[in-house]
Amino acid sequence: MSDKNYSFFGAVEKSFDKAAKFTKWEKGILEQIKACNAVYQMRFPIKRDDGSIEVIEAYRVQHSQHKTPCKGGIRFAAEVNQDEVMALASLMTYKCAIVNVPFGGGKGGIKVNPRKYSAYELEKITRRYTAELIKKNFIGPGTDVPAPDYGSGEREMAWIVDTYTAMHPGEIDAAGCVTGKPVSQGGVRGRREATGLGVFFGVREVCNMPDVMQKLGMTVGVEGKKIVVQGLGNVGYHTAKFFQDAGAKIIALAEYEGSVTNSAGLDVDEVFNHRKSTGSILNFPGATNLAKNTDALELECDILIPAALENVIDGDNAPRVKAKLIGEAANGPLTPEADEVFAQKGIVVIPDMYLNAGGVTVSYFEWLKNLSHVRYGRMEKRFNENLNAQILGQIEGLTGKKVADRDREYIVHGADEVDLVYSGLEETMIGATHEIMNEWKNNPAIPDMRTAAYVVAINKVATTYAELGIFP
Repeated sequence: MSDKNYSFFGAVEKSFDKAAKFTKWEKGILEQIKACNAVYQMRFPIKRDDGSIEVIEAYRVQHSQHKTPCKGGIRFAAEVNQDEVMALASLMTYKCAIVNVPFGGGKGGIKVNPRKYSAYELEKITRRYTAELIKKNFIGPGTDVPAPDYGSGEREMAWIVDTYTAMHPGEIDAAGCVTGKPVSQGGVRGRREATGLGVFFGVREVCNMPDVMQKLGMTVGVEGKKIVVQGLGNVGYHTAKFFQDAGAKIIALAEYEGSVTNSAGLDVDEVFNHRKSTGSILNFPGATNLAKNTDALELECDILIPAALENVIDGDNAPRVKAKLIGEAANGPLTPEADEVFAQKGIVVIPDMYLNAGGVTVSYFEWLKNLSHVRYGRMEKRFNENLNAQILGQIEGLTGKKVADRDREYIVHGADEVDLVYSGLEETMIGATHEIMNEWKNNPAIPDMRTAAYVVAINKVATTYAELGIFP
């Protein structure tokens, strides 16, 4: 949205420098944390379905190896460039540190618009990209573990794990070379909705803080809150859905072709299905079309969730944003200029670098599952159900009262894999929210929540370096 000179990596560095002033670490350590350790830029040819040859441009960046493996998604988009991939890799380092996931940051990108390629062409591109990563040791369960990102999903991850396994016969942990796989290929249940659910848990936790809500002139909790979501992809859809299920009102949804609004609330599934059948979010029955997709960002609402691409709110349109709370579900949707505007207006921005960490948190659970070679809940589910039924039976016998069937089902139920994944994610997001908020409260000079999040991340990464004795 901004001028062509905008550097996403520069914006991340700017936010880093702003936070570094509130830490005790010397300049050299901070420089090491900030720098990208390795940038792999590649070109390879593929044969298109019409017989023509096309040279594909692709990247993999490993930002930090203070903990291994490196971790980060692979983006399939026509806009992919080195600056963007470096920025996203560095955000992954800070994101993992904040939510206590023991990975270094990485990121990949393939410069293609996936809509313009057949499934067969995309498979060739993905498998060749994987082979290039293998050649340079830029993928592996202990070195670098990719995942889905914008434009890629379970299908592409299945191609990656298949290519990796074929080239590493007998490697027992090969399934851990990539996450976000289909469950049949070693994926974990709950991964698909993980980022959206993490966004919901993070925003909900901030909304449950009476002091923060009082400052914003809002009531505690998410129920009844008016919410605008930009982006109806995997993250936007699931975020909107979890908010709707919790009793919030989704008053507008935006996609790249436009946006629709209804002050009484939209049904997320109905809008999603309307877009699926008509190819557009526009002309949804009972909703008003807005002239531009970005108009939705400027609507009167309680919470704004940008869940599409980076750099959609800048110094230009930030003054027109009316939300009291902004939850960054996308990576880098606000420029540093927008941050300044919101800090002055007293609008709280919950930063991307931890708010959308649900994906990497559940990816971590998937990676652990692949290394342990056993599904979560398999060992203890039945034991817990039998134990709970026994306890309930004893209580019913002693009191002479029967528990209602629905309550019985809930009490007796032993945790499935998806229950454990949701529970682990909820614990992670709540813990991270309080860590950041405490940092902010304990240092009144910190201007906003993003800076507080960076301070938390810098302290954790620098402590690791210091304890490793890398800087004697």
